[in-house]
Amino acid sequence: MTIFLIPTILAPDTQETVLPPQIKAVVSELNVFFVEELRTARRFISSLKLNKVIDDITFYELNKDTPHDQTLSQLKKLKTDAGIISEAGCPGIADPGAVVVGYAHQLGHKVVPLVGPSSILMALMASGFNGQSFTFHGYLPIDKSAKIKSLQGLEQTAKKKHQTQIFMETPFRNNQLLDDVLQNLNSETLLCIACNVTAEDEFIKTLPIKEWRKSKPDLHKKPTIFLLL
Repeated sequence: MTIFLIPTILAPDTQETVLPPQIKAVVSELNVFFVEELRTARRFISSLKLNKVIDDITFYELNKDTPHDQTLSQLKKLKTDAGIISEAGCPGIADPGAVVVGYAHQLGHKVVPLVGPSSILMALMASGFNGQSFTFHGYLPIDKSAKIKSLQGLEQTAKKKHQTQIFMETPFRNNQLLDDVLQNLNSETLLCIACNVTAEDEFIKTLPIKEWRKSKPDLHKKPTIFLLL
């Protein structure tokens, strides 16, 4: 049995430009999917125009609140190949799909990652930062004081190890996070902001923090990756 990790689009209506043909070919053959968000997954599969009957597909929802034993039970009952679909980008990276993959290995299933867009890796590629030593931290603490302490720790690590530090925030809190970065980190520290990656209004720029302070972008409700060096 094979579990396919199926990347999805990062920006609306970009299927034809960012997804390789293999994605369509694999999805067309599968009728069982573990998905982060049911509505998004159904919409994504429909957008591929594969002439599949969506109501004939079995979807197992897998998010941060899904009990792990429930996912394991579903995986054990599988009689056919299945796919994992993230909310956006690549499954298993900052994504609960990793739970399925871990259990699949335990059960002896073959795991096949498919090629597709990852905002994290694409941001790193475009940043000009160290791509041989980097750490992705996901979401930083919500509490302001804890967040600032975390940011300052990332800055120190970046300088000490010359290691790229990558993190993100819920889109509606992006501007607050950017304010915390600009107000609390060293003016010479380099910051890359990668916003709406792969979209028509994609914005990726690397500048010292002192330059960002002069011209701060509006990132409200825009998927964004932040990188420090």
